[in-house]
Amino acid sequence: MTDLFEEAYTAGVLEAVPPPPPPPAGDGGDGARPAAAASAPFALHGAVITPDAAWDSGYVVVDGDSVAAVQQAAPQGVRVLETDVVILPGLIDLHGHPEFNVFAAWEPPALFANRYRWRQSDVYHQLVRDPQNVLLTKVPPQTELRYAEIRALVGGTTAIQGASVGGAGVGAGEPLVRNVDLYVFGQHRARAMIDLPTTGSRDEPRLVTILGQIGTGDVDAFYLHLAEGQRGDQRSASEYQRFLDYHAATPGTVLIHASALDADQIHEVAAAGCKLVWSPQSNLRLYGETTLAAEALAAGMPVGLGADWLPSGSTSLLAELKVARRELALQGRELPAAQLVQMVTSTAARIAGLDSHIGSLTPGRAADVLVLERHHDDPYENVCLADPGWVELVLIGGDVAYGRPDWFTTLTAGATGPGVEQLFAWGKPMTLDTGYRAGGTGTDPAPPLSALRSLLTAAYPPVGPIFA
Repeated sequence: MTDLFEEAYTAGVLEAVPPPPPPPAGDGGDGARPAAAASAPFALHGAVITPDAAWDSGYVVVDGDSVAAVQQAAPQGVRVLETDVVILPGLIDLHGHPEFNVFAAWEPPALFANRYRWRQSDVYHQLVRDPQNVLLTKVPPQTELRYAEIRALVGGTTAIQGASVGGAGVGAGEPLVRNVDLYVFGQHRARAMIDLPTTGSRDEPRLVTILGQIGTGDVDAFYLHLAEGQRGDQRSASEYQRFLDYHAATPGTVLIHASALDADQIHEVAAAGCKLVWSPQSNLRLYGETTLAAEALAAGMPVGLGADWLPSGSTSLLAELKVARRELALQGRELPAAQLVQMVTSTAARIAGLDSHIGSLTPGRAADVLVLERHHDDPYENVCLADPGWVELVLIGGDVAYGRPDWFTTLTAGATGPGVEQLFAWGKPMTLDTGYRAGGTGTDPAPPLSALRSLLTAAYPPVGPIFA
């Protein structure tokens, strides 16, 4: 019998995916139902994190789907939303398995030597794998992914990595938040692989093809799980050697986890131009140790963060940022708050090969914008201290995806639709719009959160809550 969980978990993105189909006629051009776009150009006023500095007072002007201006003088001719907030680029979560984020956090009963050990454990089958096999047969495709993307969105994340193709993952188009390793910004220049193939396996030719595409410049980012386990673990060491034998250490290779690598090996992959995505919370809970991220930074390796998946990872990228900060201090490298923020914005965009589109508040970039309550004089420190309850507004390509009800009404001229919902987020009234930006399935409207929740809990009552 086919194990649907194993297919979904290990699918990755091994080949180019086609562009999404043309949107149905009469939908406004953005998919099954257009998201709530701003009714006119506008400006946000508050503390602004720019590519070069943090201003205590500045303006971010949004026109259509792009940032039109970032300036300290009040703009003329546009509506200004006066705020006392911190404005920054939307967060980029560079590693996860989002379709599994419908579960509550799992309590590992023991520490494991490597990821293959916990994937084979009985308790993991009972608490995660078996329930997922049930959901894969009882809820419509993409239900879990859409729920997980809402979880990411309300935490300030506007782009994610790790959604698999088919099964519980994406269909023909991009759903609510951007998928950095799928078709995005009119192109597909990324690939992702969960398990490094063994010699003679089915995926070995696919790996060889991907490495060739990196060499020809057709692939910018290749996300690869590597050496996920404890340092000294023999299986992880063998995997690393196989990785080197494949000549897979390239400037396009983005290593996920690499927690079993020692300092010399970290410097070896850094010298080859590899990049790193770090998920300390999940590593610490499963293995009792995590990647030598301080060593990677010292070697000049670009480092981004990923919340991994909810069974063992963080509930949000903001939470993961706090774990990373503490762990770096323990490793003897206390980073300035500005550099920590870059790990989930500009550096993350550069790792993904998308820094010409997202990751900074720069004129001409996509208007993927996060607005946070302000509780600290230093805007960078404010981001590092924030939790999802501080989120005041999230824009994706200028669309108002999530925000305070008064701001949502003001910016969208009171947009309504089947995906627009009023809800309470950590005790705060907010408006959520699940209008999908691309793709869609025929004429079906994008499902609101309440519908997704009903589908999931009917099949599996202990679904993990979003606002908790």
